[in-house]
Amino acid sequence: MKNKSKKAHCAVDYAFQRIGGKYKGRILWILRDGLLRYGELKRAVVGITPKMLTQTLKELEADELIVRKVYLEVPPKVEYSLTDTGKELIPFINQMRTWGEKQMSAS
Repeated sequence: MKNKSKKAHCAVDYAFQRIGGKYKGRILWILRDGLLRYGELKRAVVGITPKMLTQTLKELEADELIVRKVYLEVPPKVEYSLTDTGKELIPFINQMRTWGEKQMSAS
């Protein structure tokens, strides 16, 4: 994690500091199939405000889980994709998704 102000107490704490929160896991999951533009992410992440999406994308980029590529054209074009480190998380997010589906169906 690039933000050194939060000290992780163990590996699990470290992992959840990087991918925890309401939107980070969802954004990583959405990007699993390839790159998306900002507007596509905004439509895909239901309930997120533009401010929160921008903040979350910046945090994921700072943690080197996603890459932001800016094209110098008019209008500006920005694309987001997973880094190799971000791609490593997908199997674990999928396991959490499977667990969540099982728990939701049991309720």
